Amino acid sequence: MADDPLSITFAALADPTRRAILARLADGAATVKELSEPFAMSGPAVSKHLRVLERAGLITRGRDAQWRPCTLDATPLREVTEWADDFRRFWDDSYRRLDSYLDRMKEQEDDH
Repeated sequence: MADDPLSITFAALADPTRRAILARLADGAATVKELSEPFAMSGPAVSKHLRVLERAGLITRGRDAQWRPCTLDATPLREVTEWADDFRRFWDDSYRRLDSYLDRMKEQEDDH
């Protein structure tokens, strides 16, 4: 896997379980046990996913006495958003050109 942050973030986001974990953490901190509940997998399997997310900088794991909360850190997602924004502009421009073309076609049809 490439060492650049964007590649690491995309690799972490590639798995639907990890995306679901991030979605859950968007609601607030949770323990590994709480994050494991919706999945048919063991705590160690969820911990493995958490390590991938942690290496990507998408979560942090703390320690509060016996409670080890995981929290979302969405900072790496900003780079994903910036990267994807170029494509959003591409599609916006494409749709504007299509709208313009369809308007011209409608005008020609109305003229006949």
